[in-house]
Amino acid sequence: MGGFFGVASKEDCVLELFYGVDYHSHLGTRRGGMATYGKGGFNRAIHNIENSPFRTKFDRDVGEMKGHLGIGCISDFEPQPLLIRSKLGSFAITTVGKVNNYEELQHELYETAHSHFQEMTNGQINVTELIAALICEKDSILEGIQYVQERVEGSMTLLLMTKDGIYAARDYHGRTPLVVGRKKGAYCVSFESHAYINLGYTDYRELGPAEIAFITPEGVETLRAPRQEMKICSFLWVYYGYPTSAYEGVNVEEMRYKCGSMLAKRDGDSVHPDIVAGVPDSGIAHAIGYANESGIPYARPFIKYTPTWPRSFMPTNQNQRNLIARMKLIPVHALIQNKKLLLIDDSIVRGTQLRETTEFLYNSGAKEVHVRPACPPLLYGCKYLNFSRSKSELELITRQMIKKREGEDCPQEVLDEYADPCSCRYAQMIEDIRKQQNFTSLRFHRLDDLLESIGIEPCKVCTYCFNGKE
Repeated sequence: MGGFFGVASKEDCVLELFYGVDYHSHLGTRRGGMATYGKGGFNRAIHNIENSPFRTKFDRDVGEMKGHLGIGCISDFEPQPLLIRSKLGSFAITTVGKVNNYEELQHELYETAHSHFQEMTNGQINVTELIAALICEKDSILEGIQYVQERVEGSMTLLLMTKDGIYAARDYHGRTPLVVGRKKGAYCVSFESHAYINLGYTDYRELGPAEIAFITPEGVETLRAPRQEMKICSFLWVYYGYPTSAYEGVNVEEMRYKCGSMLAKRDGDSVHPDIVAGVPDSGIAHAIGYANESGIPYARPFIKYTPTWPRSFMPTNQNQRNLIARMKLIPVHALIQNKKLLLIDDSIVRGTQLRETTEFLYNSGAKEVHVRPACPPLLYGCKYLNFSRSKSELELITRQMIKKREGEDCPQEVLDEYADPCSCRYAQMIEDIRKQQNFTSLRFHRLDDLLESIGIEPCKVCTYCFNGKE
């Protein structure tokens, strides 16, 4: 995934840029970058943050960089921001998105513009460099950004900084958020709305799908009006969004309480756990919502040790990620022994870590472990955002269960049945997962309940990963 932050101020903005970007550290673990523009022109710093947090790596840069304009990012993929010199002038650019047709676009640029690109160590090109080249195909930056929005298959939200200000453009379908904050003498633009609160900014407005705005210290000018149609990603609320953020006016933490509440209502009197617990930290808010609705006490039967352990999905090796995930969770035996536990996590993807967590609870003396994922079963890999490093949909635990029953090539109409919580095939899949994972019981959040928990028009929410509907 990734996130970014930008500032246009009448005063030096480097410190605000530094903290604003740092507040996006939950969205990526590989690279961070900042670019500024001031009296000395453009300046940029990029660092690898796989083994050290953004704040530590950029501490020295904050003292050396100057500027009243700045953009920065946290990225799980290519190094950013890039500094570009072109026929449209010099600019810095950073992006969040996924370009499924990048090879087609790259070939077109070879043929029509005779472009060339720096090849990265994985044999691919920097997608942000590709986006910059596409922009430079047109006669103005505005035309170029519009061209990118319309040509990219997948999604593309970006910040582009010139010497005069910052262009902020939200993805054509509004799959990712983009919000503007303001205070006296400055405006900022951010992926996460919480990133500027402690910097003295207040909410100004969210950009709509495909909207392009030009931001200066004096104000925000709309260059392209927003589209009415939107498909914002539902998984932002389920997992990736930080609890203090809000998208389309819906706060993440509050939405997760509603998810937990609706899970409890679906359970009714069917289970009688002693305590409700959330997998730290992804399931905690949902578990609080469940406990509040059901009246069953909320407790923390295991605690995440965070002072020194890096994020569990940071290493590229899956076995190492699993090991780190286990090492971080320390049991509270007094809250586990001879207890019936109801455990909530945001989702089940491959199922490896949750199965190990369940076994860890049984080995610590738990009598029962009931599991309630806070979203529907994931049946499809995301086509629109770089949310996962999975190479194949067959890595999903749901597709593994379906493959065992249906074989390699499952027809679409049969997959549709597996996505329907009222079908027999859905019930079979859930039972197969329950047995393999050794849960006492298993109930997923229903898609209709998830949409109700979010509370905006269902037609404006992307649910592709759950039902394959675009």
